[in-house]
Amino acid sequence: MSDLLAQAEDELYTSDPDGFTARRAELAASARDAGEPAAAKQIAALRKPTRSAWIVNRLVRSDPGVRSRLDALAADLRDAAGGGQLRELTAARSRLVDELTRAALSGLPAPPASLREEVTATLDAAIADPEVAGSLGRLTRAAQYAGFGLGGPASFGGTVSAPSPTSRARKPAETETEREDRRQEKIKEAERALSDAGLDLETAAAAERDLEDTARRLEAELADIRQRLAEARRQSYRAESRRQRAVQQLSRLKE
Repeated sequence: MSDLLAQAEDELYTSDPDGFTARRAELAASARDAGEPAAAKQIAALRKPTRSAWIVNRLVRSDPGVRSRLDALAADLRDAAGGGQLRELTAARSRLVDELTRAALSGLPAPPASLREEVTATLDAAIADPEVAGSLGRLTRAAQYAGFGLGGPASFGGTVSAPSPTSRARKPAETETEREDRRQEKIKEAERALSDAGLDLETAAAAERDLEDTARRLEAELADIRQRLAEARRQSYRAESRRQRAVQQLSRLKE
């Protein structure tokens, strides 16, 4: 990869995608002017990322430690002996993806739930699929892992071809070991779903507590305002009474 192409990717995949097309044209023109037509052609062919892909690219390029943390956890999951170790690593996977998702979305005003889900799915797929991991930093679309456990195909918005009837017919009978492996994979997915649900519950509970605190504060403020309003009304009534007595006294003096 030429230096100009690497620089262009670094800028385009970390800058807001709204300005991607215009800036890509400028960078391609600069490469042509610099006497590097091959780099100019490659830059012009760079695809504009979706917003979720841009968010992940920006995170990975701004923090080199993200990629190594994802790779390390993926390696640990592949080497896991099973049972308790898998449960610990599955929980660690949920924590890491949640942490990185929050970091990726920090600074964005009220990101929608769909955007958060796409970022989470992409980071999760990067742990499960080496192809997704290798594309981090230059993703053009959100990725979603399409299999169980680790090592299966990843979907980048396309489809995975289904096996033909002939190939299915030729598939050998599943062995006891294969059935056990498949069962363990399903257990891991169920454990991951349980961990995700637990995190969602903690987030919802924290939000509920915050809103309850806010409600109590507003109720206290409302009670204070009502008390001040009542006092203001009493003062207004007393002032009006004094005014009427003054009017009556003035009227008698003029008679």
